[in-house]
Amino acid sequence: MPSPYIPNTDADRRAMLREIGVASVNELFRDVPEKFLDVPFRLPSPLSELELKAELKRMADANASLDDYACFLGAGFYRHFIPSVVGHITGRSEFYTAYTPYQAEVSQGTLQSIYEYQSLVCQLTGMEVSNAGMYDGSTAAAEAALMACRVTGKNKVDVLASVNPRYVDVMETYAGGQAISLHKLPSDFESLSADSACLVVQQPDFFGCLEDLASVAAKAHAAGALLVVIADPISLGMYRPPADYGADIVVAEGQSLGSPLNFGGPGLGIFTCRNQYLRQMPGRLAGRTMDSRGRPGYVLTMATREQHIRRERATSNICTNEALVSLAAAVYLAVMGKSGLRQVAELCYHKAHYAAAAIADLEGYSLVFPSPFFREFVVRCPVSPRRINEALYRQNIVGGLDLSETLPDSLLLCVTEMNTKSEIDRMVEVMKKVGAEK
Repeated sequence: MPSPYIPNTDADRRAMLREIGVASVNELFRDVPEKFLDVPFRLPSPLSELELKAELKRMADANASLDDYACFLGAGFYRHFIPSVVGHITGRSEFYTAYTPYQAEVSQGTLQSIYEYQSLVCQLTGMEVSNAGMYDGSTAAAEAALMACRVTGKNKVDVLASVNPRYVDVMETYAGGQAISLHKLPSDFESLSADSACLVVQQPDFFGCLEDLASVAAKAHAAGALLVVIADPISLGMYRPPADYGADIVVAEGQSLGSPLNFGGPGLGIFTCRNQYLRQMPGRLAGRTMDSRGRPGYVLTMATREQHIRRERATSNICTNEALVSLAAAVYLAVMGKSGLRQVAELCYHKAHYAAAAIADLEGYSLVFPSPFFREFVVRCPVSPRRINEALYRQNIVGGLDLSETLPDSLLLCVTEMNTKSEIDRMVEVMKKVGAEK
């Protein structure tokens, strides 16, 4: 009996086999060893729905949940409070099941959500234009570097050594296929060469320190290069936006705006720029217009992917529809508002500084960098960071990122509004005990 899920008729199958020159399906797969042709699945006995749900719960309970752990790990993805309204709206079927809005006439809701997201992100960064189609922060940074090369006509990208090394890895991968050279610079560099297309800087940097954006912007522009800033969206609740320092392109990882950690994904690549560079921006841009009857409507104003235009004219072939994650970011920003986002940022700042001061007072521990920081900081430890993290984990605490490969005996810790004073004190107490056992 034909499978109800395979629409091919017997006549269809005969026609396809005849076209490729074989007499039967068995002949089609004659190169497959016989021992692999009829492998038993060895599946367990079927379960009822009740039994299956119980089995899935048992399996899920075997996973560790951050609901049961205090978490001090950052380095790119962050644990922040997510208002319940975010999940309620993103879980609505008209958003949750929507695909790329190719047809404006049937995608008005999706297009409007993208438009609102773009508007909010521009307000957050101070930039003029935003797209809505980057996978995550690292690919957005790589696309920004490629865009700077198109704008300037140069093929050299300078990156501060304090940028997240995972981002640098992705940028090197992108640049390698485009005959673009990538150079790392120390934070105290004197100047850029005239052949530099852009300077990429992270604010705060990978180690949590705040960069002097006004200084690096002046050096970049003096060399005729663009300034690309990898921003922290939460920090913008209390710090001046990159646009105020002359940034030309601002990118960010938007996961902290309404999305959980999810073991590292999906992310949201925020991508904004100045209006003069709009035509070179990758991805898609949703715009608001009027129809023939004077009613507001939403459309894809810019679509520079190879799906929409000739491949050689496309500004990006590596982007996607991040509408659901960007919707979560838009809802988060709308719900939190200016004052709410500032409160979250201030909580991160003060709790992080409380933790850093308490750890620095411990015997054998010290802060690695004297620079001002936001919510992350690097601690030099009297014992190996791995040993500290193992001790913390035994106490249901997820520790920081071990930086020993680049900074000996150093640990990158992150504190957000989710960390209570008692959690911080408990972490400090464990670190004190481990440090005294050396």
